[in-house]
Amino acid sequence: MDTSRFTEKLTSFGLTRQEAALYLCLMQNGELTGYEAAKQTGISRSNAYNALAGLVEKGAAYTKEGAAVRYHTVALEEFCTNKIRALEELKEELKEHLPCKKTDAEGYLTITGDTHIRDKVRNMLAASKERMYLSMAADYVALFEQEIKQAIEKGQKAVILTDGPVSIPGAVAYRTERKDMQIGVITDSAYVLTGEYGRGGISTCLYSGQPNFVQVFKDSMHNEIKLIQLLKGEQ
Repeated sequence: MDTSRFTEKLTSFGLTRQEAALYLCLMQNGELTGYEAAKQTGISRSNAYNALAGLVEKGAAYTKEGAAVRYHTVALEEFCTNKIRALEELKEELKEHLPCKKTDAEGYLTITGDTHIRDKVRNMLAASKERMYLSMAADYVALFEQEIKQAIEKGQKAVILTDGPVSIPGAVAYRTERKDMQIGVITDSAYVLTGEYGRGGISTCLYSGQPNFVQVFKDSMHNEIKLIQLLKGEQ
């Protein structure tokens, strides 16, 4: 991973770009004073000192007192784990004080972008209780392998329609025609997500818990499975 991508990923853990750049600099050079860190990164001294103070405040760096204050990074694993733990605790606090809990909408929701679509599918699979049906390219199935395996281990049924080999113990896989960017997911015969994946930020999927829509999509998958079984029997 190149430097710019590394620092960009660090911003997902609450660091500003300057803080992320200084964190990386400290990792590469060991303990540094604010002056040395500013010189190494090209960040102005005033901004560097502010950013270093931010690193300390956010739990990403320690200070070492001496003739001049020196800064030392908190290990990446420790820093990230602490952040994730804090977010988990915050999540539980928010859930506890949620004003009211509404059931999922039965309308149609548009989900845009590969990242959000991928997250939605993972959440659907994680929340399923009985069965799941997936229709997508084999490369995409691999993205959700962990969630599928966990569901099977809990006794759930997993049926996969895909265009390549899939080796997930306990899953029923059907080899079908090329799927390209089309994906479809049904969980518990109650929720469906369908659309395109793989176009980055412009990918779009439709998500719904509307019973009629779920049934239509479910029937379509069943018909595809029957056709595969029929053609297999003719061979």
